[in-house]
This record gives sequence, C-alpha cells and structure tokens, in this order.
Amino acid sequence: MLKPTKVQIDPKDYEFIKKAYRRLRYKSLSDYMRKAVAARVQEDRKKFRELKRKEAMEMLDATAYRNVFESIEGDDFESR
Repeated sequence: MLKPTKVQIDPKDYEFIKKAYRRLRYKSLSDYMRKAVAARVQEDRKKFRELKRKEAMEMLDATAYRNVFESIEGDDFESR
C-alpha cells in the first residue's frame, strides 16, 4: 500500500515534469514521481550497503583472530 507524502520540488523541475511525463509515456504525474523516487532509493540502498560492508571490514581488521589450525600446522598430511 502506497503512503501519501508531501515533497518539495524546484519550480523549474516541476514545470519540466508536467510537460514531459506524457511524452515519456508515464501513466500520470504521480507515476513519474514514484519511479523517480524509487530509482533514487535503489541507488542509495546500494551506497548504504557498501558503507555497512566497509564498516564491517574495518571492524574485522581491528579484532585479533585465533588460528584454529595452529595445532596441526606443519604436519605432513600426504604421508598419513
């Protein structure tokens, strides 16, 4: 279900959108706005995921890890 909200738009952009949405074959002015917002949200989600990924990698670099294979390191497994 869509949620109605108010958005402020530059008057020049609004005039362009009013003139162009029909020629660009959008159903309505609202459809144009929804698709424009959806495209921007999708782009920002990608940026946000990348930021979270970078932060997680930095946190991993800051922690010390324990080598769980230390006890068998150097063993010759081919001769077993």
